[in-house]
Amino acid sequence: MVDASLPRRALAELLGSAFLAATVIGSGIAAADLSPGDTGLQLFENAAATAAGLFTFILMFGPISGAHFNPVVSLVDVALGRRARRDLLVYVPMQITGCIAGAIVANAMFGLDAVSISTTHRATGPHLLAEVVATLGLILLIFSLARTGRGQLAPAAVGAYIGAAYFFTSSTSFANPAIDVGRMFSDTFAGIAPASVPAFVLAQVTGGLLALGLIVFLYPTSEAAPATR
Repeated sequence: MVDASLPRRALAELLGSAFLAATVIGSGIAAADLSPGDTGLQLFENAAATAAGLFTFILMFGPISGAHFNPVVSLVDVALGRRARRDLLVYVPMQITGCIAGAIVANAMFGLDAVSISTTHRATGPHLLAEVVATLGLILLIFSLARTGRGQLAPAAVGAYIGAAYFFTSSTSFANPAIDVGRMFSDTFAGIAPASVPAFVLAQVTGGLLALGLIVFLYPTSEAAPATR
């Protein structure tokens, strides 16, 4: 980590979240165009691009902000005492704003309306359970690495996990409230209808809180110094 001021860290979260949303949505649009009628191949293309993108974005912005790009990650980071509480109030708006901006840019890059509200409803029982599981696994992965001094593995590990979770969860692993909001603004392969977002966010926060309890039990000590509050 470099010694970065809060404005620099906020900008890193904004940019990283925007790149993430643009990758998820843009690769979904491209997959639908390149592989019409083959949902499995479309999902594979979307997952591969997202996994590779996450690897690079965490490498880019991790040394500045920690590369959260996800309010649940920020919430758990604060709860574990690794980051000051004030950061949460800055990180979360930047993550949401970045994901909305990334969605708009993705739409524009493919010649679509800059904003098109998604009509894809996803909030079914199995999908919500999948979001609890996906978020639980993601948070466990990130903080098990952080608390055992293996944070340098995070770019590859997080990319690999999300790429796999696209397929082992029925919801295709959103696992991120900010990306939920961003994906509302694109009525494409990767979109989610606004009515589905509150339930997805609740499921993701639930998964994050379950993961927090497991982290404290499984990894009771951390090699990282606590943040100054």
